[in-house]
Amino acid sequence: MAGIAEAHVVVSGRVQGVWFRGNTQRAAGDAGVRGWVRNLPDRRVEALLQGERAAVESVIDFMRTGPPGAAVVEIVVTWRQTGEVFHGFEIRY
Repeated sequence: MAGIAEAHVVVSGRVQGVWFRGNTQRAAGDAGVRGWVRNLPDRRVEALLQGERAAVESVIDFMRTGPPGAAVVEIVVTWRQTGEVFHGFEIRY
């Protein structure tokens, strides 16, 4: 879709057990970004973000630090072609 940016994000560090997913969902909702976020078995957090590029970048900026209690060590962002189009932002389990 024209005008829609998509980023796959993986965050490492102390990012589970600190309400990282819920705060990412809130940041995405505030920015009008669609997609999902989930915990990975190896204690990282993964997200797929879709929306206007500046809006997606604002959510990534939040994820670089995360909520209070988080300690982000590394964030890997991969920009890619939009695949499935999402219509909201969900926490996946």
